[in-house]
Order: sequence, then C-alpha cells, then structure tokens
Amino acid sequence: MHGGYGYTREYDVEQHYRDNRLNPIHEGTHGIQSLDLLGRKVGQHDGAGLRALEALIANTIGEAAALDGEPAQLAAQLGSAWHRLLDVTTTLLGSDQPDLALANSALYLEAFGHIVIGWIWLEQLVAAADRTGGFYDGKRCAARYFYRYELPKTGPQLDLLNSMDTTTVECSFDGWEA
Repeated sequence: MHGGYGYTREYDVEQHYRDNRLNPIHEGTHGIQSLDLLGRKVGQHDGAGLRALEALIANTIGEAAALDGEPAQLAAQLGSAWHRLLDVTTTLLGSDQPDLALANSALYLEAFGHIVIGWIWLEQLVAAADRTGGFYDGKRCAARYFYRYELPKTGPQLDLLNSMDTTTVECSFDGWEA
C-alpha cells in the first residue's frame, strides 16, 4: 500500500505483505499437522500407512544399494535414519503418557519430513544413476548436500524424542500450565 494508492501488483511491497500474511497460517497448521501425523496417521489401521511407506523406502534403498558407491552409502544412511524413526515411533505410540508424546509432535513431524525428503532425493539419485550431463550432476550434488547437511539433523531430534523429555509439559508461566 502506498499512501492511498491501495493494493497494487506494481510494487514488490504488495507481494511481500501478502506472503508474510501466510506465516501465521503456516505456524498454526504445522502444529495441527504434527498432532495429526503422530496422533492419528502413523498408528491408523495398525500402522498400515507407515508400513506402506516403509515398503516404498525399502525398495528405493535396495535399488540404491545395488548401484554401489555413493548411492549405496546414502542408502545405508537413509536406512539407519528410517529405522531410528520407526523405533522412536514405537516408543512414542507405546507410551503410557500420550500427552507427553504429542507435546513433542512438531519435532517428530520435522524429523519425519526430513527422512521422507531424504528418500525422495535417493529416488532421484537412483533415476540419475548412469546418466550424464549438468542436470544429472546437479541432482547428484543436491542429494549429496542433503545427506551431508540436512539428514544428519534428524539424529539429535530422534534422540530427544526417544528420551521422552518432559520439558514441554513441565513449563509453567505466571500460573499458566502447559
């Protein structure tokens, strides 16, 4: 908005303002989506959806492992992260303190999402396996980056989730309790 000019698409400020209005919406849905993922989706139908995803991920891991070299190394890294996620999921869903497990659902969503993105990058690496050219080199480089810089972030997240830390439910502020 420019002094009575109103909303206009002629100036960058209008786009920035509209984009910024989405941030509070995303923040709110992140919490709701994390509660839905951990509280309903992964355990729904005795974990059928999670098992279906596991089959897809295992297939990609197998294909990448068969390629040897870097794809096999990244496949092993993804397999390790995926199995840690499954173990943590079992811990959280098996807890006799569901409120505590759900209090950390946003962290679970972040770790879960990173691992799924790792799977998608591995799929792209498998597809680019014997192809040459800048496009495929870029895919290989981007996958390498993700596996070196992003996927390792899930380790500390999964450690914290597995510990069933109570910080998020113990905090109290001026008489308000979580």
